[in-house]
Amino acid sequence: MGKALKNNNFYADGLNFSCKRCSTCCRFEAGFVFLSKKDVSHLAAALDMNYNDFIMTHCRWIPGNDGKKLLSLQEKPNYDCIFWSSGETEGCSLYEKRPLQCRLFPFWESIVKTKSSWDMTARDCPGMNQGTLHSENSIEKMLSMRQSEVIISRDAIQMGEF
Repeated sequence: MGKALKNNNFYADGLNFSCKRCSTCCRFEAGFVFLSKKDVSHLAAALDMNYNDFIMTHCRWIPGNDGKKLLSLQEKPNYDCIFWSSGETEGCSLYEKRPLQCRLFPFWESIVKTKSSWDMTARDCPGMNQGTLHSENSIEKMLSMRQSEVIISRDAIQMGEF
């Protein structure tokens, strides 16, 4: 991953971020939480469900840029994540088992690609630009983690890869 960013990145001195658990990244706007096999296994186990039942109950297929259909969590009609809950413990009901994409936020390629994309995202995220300093090396490792966990595609399932 990092070669394109390492040659011209704005985060050479690191970036500050500490999640405030405000849930802004989980609510209010349409979005996709793409899932790997590992994500589905962890989430299904947390809900005491089998793998296929979890997919049928909590997921949807989204057309990807390459024409493949990719597995994503469902959203509620108001665009909240399917696992966001209000009540006594407002927030992600599966926070400790949340998908890699959620755990890595805001260290996504699309966000750390440029300073302007980082700054635009930071306008809505109170945890960005404060808190823990994440080094360039740490950011590069997070970007690599996302690439190493393959998102489930419908084609791969039909071919028996998942």
